[in-house]
Amino acid sequence: MNRGSVVRRVRRMAREYIARDPRTGKALRKSRVKEDSDIRALLPSGGTWESIPRTDILGLASGELGVIELPRTSGGGFARRQDGIKALNRVFEEDIETAHGILLNCLDDDSADIREVALESMPSFSMRKHEGLIRCLSDRLMDDSPEVRDEAMRSLEKMAPVFPSGCEEILRRELRHQEDARRKNAFSALKSTSERWAETGCLHIDELIREEDVDLRRRAASILRVLTTKGGAEGWDLIGWCLEDEDAEVRRRASKTLNSLAGSEPRIAAILVEVAMSDDDAAVRKSAMGALKKLNMESPRVSRMVIDGARDRDYELRKACIGLLSIIMSGTELRETARELLRQETRSDLRKRLVALSTDLEMEGTEDQKNSFLAPLEQVQDEDEKPPELKMISNEKKGEHHKDELSRPESEGSK
Repeated sequence: MNRGSVVRRVRRMAREYIARDPRTGKALRKSRVKEDSDIRALLPSGGTWESIPRTDILGLASGELGVIELPRTSGGGFARRQDGIKALNRVFEEDIETAHGILLNCLDDDSADIREVALESMPSFSMRKHEGLIRCLSDRLMDDSPEVRDEAMRSLEKMAPVFPSGCEEILRRELRHQEDARRKNAFSALKSTSERWAETGCLHIDELIREEDVDLRRRAASILRVLTTKGGAEGWDLIGWCLEDEDAEVRRRASKTLNSLAGSEPRIAAILVEVAMSDDDAAVRKSAMGALKKLNMESPRVSRMVIDGARDRDYELRKACIGLLSIIMSGTELRETARELLRQETRSDLRKRLVALSTDLEMEGTEDQKNSFLAPLEQVQDEDEKPPELKMISNEKKGEHHKDELSRPESEGSK
């Protein structure tokens, strides 16, 4: 089977689906087109289904054909009904409606094995015709068979980023499921969805951080890193709210977004860093210090944060901010600020650093330190000293052709 042709067809059909905001009905903005590798991830795992002739797929998937023998040119072997169900995404264009009906029947089949295989085939086939499939996915997530439920969770993780508004209610339910495996899978699907559809990610996280269940707030705060550069103003608000959460772990996970936010949106990051620097949790302050170093030190707001941090009770914060003093100021201003901080500093290593900043080496340093500020004297060449070339000429024996230069023949002076 030519997998490349399937990928191109799947991509063409995917553009027919338009994800819409359920509150406004407006189309959601898509971050960018996914690569071929992401489309291939929707296909079932490779196997015999790839070699089934297209003319036999419908009969095999419906059960009309029990087993077919594959031609030797395609590798040989035998294909069964499960292989035909997996191959439904390969049918001809005119057979899509029939294949769609067969897949719906398989999703409601009495056999758990058939339902499981149908779920594996669902993500790739949904790119060609998705009506009714998401409803079946919701039902299979509550299936009696644990194997079917596991396959349904994997299908949800694949389909949620492709059909964000269609899977919204399913995600909302699964995110709050009491079973840890279901909840973990749902948050994995939400993370993948947020990477492509920032609006959908913000919508769910906005609801989750208001929940009383602290586990939901913590998991939601972990996904904020995906929305740091794509979420816009709504994403920044979510980070700010999480930084004010009563749970320290929620604040820690939210503070991990500050470093990347400082590179993309420094003005917004400066506001959030200021909030995080005053946090009671050491891990939150540590993240804030890392982001502070990436901000524009010429900003008055950032300069004030550095000076205030140099007076903070936290040793690590004071150490980091004292190390930045020489970047935001210099000269007399730096020395006066260092002397002021020196009056209240008790740690020996920080006092040593402040003493060095408060000392004017040009006036108060040692003799060697003072001399280091003096410009070296320019080297003056001795007038009596001849260049090396002239010295060589003067040492050579002079002949008759030097008479004019010496004012007399060489013979007269050679006695």
